[in-house]
Amino acid sequence: MKAFLKNYRQSPRKVRLVAGLIKGKGVAQAVAELDFLAKRAGLPIKKLLLSAVANAKQMGIESENLFIKELRVDKGIVMKRMMPAAMGTGHRINKRTSHINLLLAEKVVAVKKTKEVKDVKKAKVVVKKVAKK
Repeated sequence: MKAFLKNYRQSPRKVRLVAGLIKGKGVAQAVAELDFLAKRAGLPIKKLLLSAVANAKQMGIESENLFIKELRVDKGIVMKRMMPAAMGTGHRINKRTSHINLLLAEKVVAVKKTKEVKDVKKAKVVVKKVAKK
């Protein structure tokens, strides 16, 4: 359940602020937080998350069990531009981009041991002690 967004036109530093908020959360909670977030990167990350959920559904996994295992924001290409400056000089402007990688995983539900299993183990220990005598 992976999804990628390549060359998103916003600096990785700004996108990582949004990514840090939803890392490790369930899909429903992450979508709710991204809906009301006042950051520009919120909408593209939400679209990416919904794309990853759609990929999971294609594989037959229910979205209720999914959580964000990994959300990595890497540096993309840097477009170099020039801004005119004083006395005929020019200053370089770096227009940065981001690569966003999203990985979803299923929650594993722990199975608790029942009392019957403990009783069986105790019975085996008692049988072994009786057999030794």
